[in-house]
Amino acid sequence: MPSSPEDTAGPTDPLDSLVLHATDNGVSWITLNRPEAMNAVTWDQRERVIALLAGASADPAVRAVVLTATGRGFCAGADLRGAPATGDRVPGDVARTIRLGAQRLIAAVLDCEKPVIAAVNGTAAGIGAHLAFACDLVLAADSAKFIEVFVRRGLVPDGGGAYLLPRLIGPQRTKELMFFGDSLPAAEAERLGLVNRVVPAEQLAETAGAWARRLADGPTRSIALTKQLVNASQESDRATAFAAEAMAQEINMTTQDAGEGVASFVERRTPKYRGL
Repeated sequence: MPSSPEDTAGPTDPLDSLVLHATDNGVSWITLNRPEAMNAVTWDQRERVIALLAGASADPAVRAVVLTATGRGFCAGADLRGAPATGDRVPGDVARTIRLGAQRLIAAVLDCEKPVIAAVNGTAAGIGAHLAFACDLVLAADSAKFIEVFVRRGLVPDGGGAYLLPRLIGPQRTKELMFFGDSLPAAEAERLGLVNRVVPAEQLAETAGAWARRLADGPTRSIALTKQLVNASQESDRATAFAAEAMAQEINMTTQDAGEGVASFVERRTPKYRGL
């Protein structure tokens, strides 16, 4: 974790202590901090994470994001006890809750204009697993595990799980995980392609920081456009994907970083990107 004034000053609001936030050398660190609840995410925490991701998109000083947690759990799923009180349930309430809740959280990660790294320190279950899988890069401690826990409770997966997993590992593997709800160790998740890299637990924060700094030193806008192209390609036909690629190239060539990249190649020097 970074050392910064925001870390050392202490939280000023109770919610600030449940979702820690600090920015260090262009990297926004977002840390779920309810270790006693295995970081099951409450309504308030969800809204803060969504706001922090939106803030990262809008802040030119932020050029990469790390999403992680404290304790033994990355995120054990949703904790609805913190949700606003409602009256009797009427038809449409559940669907509306999912749209405005879990789906907004996953969309906030997918739509963040900065690359998001998940540093999975422990158990990621239910929406917690989907929160990790929505990130652009996933690092996992060797002790971490992933659980599609919904079937154990007689529930249907939410938080975009049935959208994300088939695109990552195919429908058959997805059904196996979702039908049985078995615990998936980090090493097996890496083999399946759900995790980029598994590292010893004591090296997780250091590795996440190193990857994030590499991203923060890169051409921010071109990485954002690349993220959009790759994410959109899953729903695009070739003509649409090629048109989007050409437009992304057009937009990117207006950035200072693109000019710097070309100039550094011609001048045979290391580029110095500014994120502009």
